Amino acid sequence: MTVRIVTDSSCDLSDEEVAAHGIEVVPLTIRFGDEELEDRTQLSVEDFYRRLETSDALPETAAPAPGKFEAAFRRQAEAGADAVVCINLSSGLSATMQSAQNAARALEGELDVRVVDSRSITSGLGTQVLLAAQAAEAGASVDEVAALAEGLAQRTHVIGALDTLENLKKGGRIGGAQALLGSLLSIKPILDISTGVVEEAGKARTRKKALEALRDKVAEAGPVEHLTISHGFAPDVDDMVRLLREVHPDADVRVGPIGPVIGTHGGPRVMGITWIQAR
Repeated sequence: MTVRIVTDSSCDLSDEEVAAHGIEVVPLTIRFGDEELEDRTQLSVEDFYRRLETSDALPETAAPAPGKFEAAFRRQAEAGADAVVCINLSSGLSATMQSAQNAARALEGELDVRVVDSRSITSGLGTQVLLAAQAAEAGASVDEVAALAEGLAQRTHVIGALDTLENLKKGGRIGGAQALLGSLLSIKPILDISTGVVEEAGKARTRKKALEALRDKVAEAGPVEHLTISHGFAPDVDDMVRLLREVHPDADVRVGPIGPVIGTHGGPRVMGITWIQAR
């Protein structure tokens, strides 16, 4: 049985990672005013952050239409897939998973498609997708790959430090962090998205203290796997790497940019840490 993996562009995997594992990425769209651009294909990460710095209004994100997922699933079938596992951005933050589910239903009887809620974002989702793709490459069945993805979703943690809550506030994604709004100018918010929604996880008075708080939360987590730093072109990402090395000196820490889908709400210089909790 040949199982292939489909995901959406909030996974923030590199083009090289996607190509190496035969992963298909369905793009969300980013709208700056009247201009609508497909993530990854029409809007690069670098261009997005340049636009974000100069835009007066917060850009908007939109989930792919079900037809985009249906076309992706059909392409995988035409390429020889017997089944597809589609792992998506948290259903608590986006309608993307619903679009994928609608597309899967449209193909019932033609192709076995399993849609999994990652309950995660950015490299948390990306790590799940990579591990699922590796399992599929090793010959795992569709049941095994789907079960792996569902298990990983329960063990994936995402924490982040923002320079401002303004982007989350404007975008309506503030969730359980409402209590932070009264102190926008005086704190650096620490957020936890490990349950698939945005929750308050702490407050720091300075950027340095915020990064140290992220390190401390990783330390408190105990044994972790697949540790990743994702950032919105943060100038102090090397500082974050050094802080994590204090806790996990031998870990292979992946580092990569947060793309437009999550960057729209996290804002410039957002710093995120993701990991899989070790069993």
